[in-house]
Amino acid sequence: MKVSVPKEIREGEKRVALVPDVISKLTKLGYQVEIESGAGVYSQASDDLFTAAGASIVKGDVLKNADVVLSVQPLTAAQMSTLKKGAITISFLSPTNSVDSIDAAASAGVTAFSLELVPRISRAQSMDALSSQALCAGYRAALVGAELSPRFFPLLMTAAGTVTPAQVLVLGAGVAGLQAIATARRLGAVVSAYDVRPASADEVRSMGATFIQLELEALEGAGGYAREMTEDRAAKQRELLTPYIAKSHVVITTAAVPGRAAPRLMTKDMVDAMEPGTIIVDLAAETGGNVEGSKPGEIVETAGGVRIWGGKDVPSQLPFHASSLYSRNVVNLLTLMTKAAAPAKDDQPATELTLNIDFEDEIINGAAVTHAGARRTPQVKAAN
Repeated sequence: MKVSVPKEIREGEKRVALVPDVISKLTKLGYQVEIESGAGVYSQASDDLFTAAGASIVKGDVLKNADVVLSVQPLTAAQMSTLKKGAITISFLSPTNSVDSIDAAASAGVTAFSLELVPRISRAQSMDALSSQALCAGYRAALVGAELSPRFFPLLMTAAGTVTPAQVLVLGAGVAGLQAIATARRLGAVVSAYDVRPASADEVRSMGATFIQLELEALEGAGGYAREMTEDRAAKQRELLTPYIAKSHVVITTAAVPGRAAPRLMTKDMVDAMEPGTIIVDLAAETGGNVEGSKPGEIVETAGGVRIWGGKDVPSQLPFHASSLYSRNVVNLLTLMTKAAAPAKDDQPATELTLNIDFEDEIINGAAVTHAGARRTPQVKAAN
């Protein structure tokens, strides 16, 4: 059974779906692994390293005759249409943003799995690519804030006097937010954080940051995600957060709702009230932005001297480790569906490697978007 990994074609995407370190996990199960030449160039995974790990390098189309296709970004509709009936794809695949690809997969009889829809349960943690990539984004966000800020992050005692530490505020204490907190703390900043889920308070405090308590109802959702809030509550939240934002030197926003527009945490008026030289890092810029005025892939400077860094392809800015983590998520999901070949024993012939797509398994059922020529409608997770 052939597992194929194409080169990512979306502009800005530098990750690869498999790295050499995990190839042996698939070949030991009986898979043949094919990698398109140059697919891992940005992740320090050369063709030679893939070959040494047991994969075959293909110059040209790796999709033809593939049984399983692994990618980071979803295959295009044109690519989906070239797959053979019964093929499987595993990638990020948004039910709202990848409609053409999903329709093409259904028409081609392809079973498409979306890593964005893997249920947030204990058994699926090793397959949770949203979390692994959010970890990379949160780390990168803190580094960007430190790089752009005109201030030192740590407290410094010098012969010329004391340098006071930077005040960093993180909005959203999910995986990305917690990693941003941890990284900013390691850099020496004084960090505070807010999340709509009070349960996040202990995690924030455990990292040495201050948790901001607002007199608002909790929005704890299923699986540890936050629930979407009403506009009235959002407005009240912005009002209560304004004093904390105004005294911060760096603000990092991480709130996202998979498949939907990002919640607006900061308005133009709130940005204009900040001191010149303040840095805002908006990790949700690609999905509408937590901050009014942010633009993905750009640094916008306001008339008041506040700079807003809009995130775009943020995990791809750390392609080595982002690819490494993503590869393990993908392999763990594929392994869950794999019925390994049994060697010949006594009078019984060897059995061939097969895939068991068991919709009684809530992970498989939740992540499958298309199957057997039909589009499925798994429940989209509420927030990240």
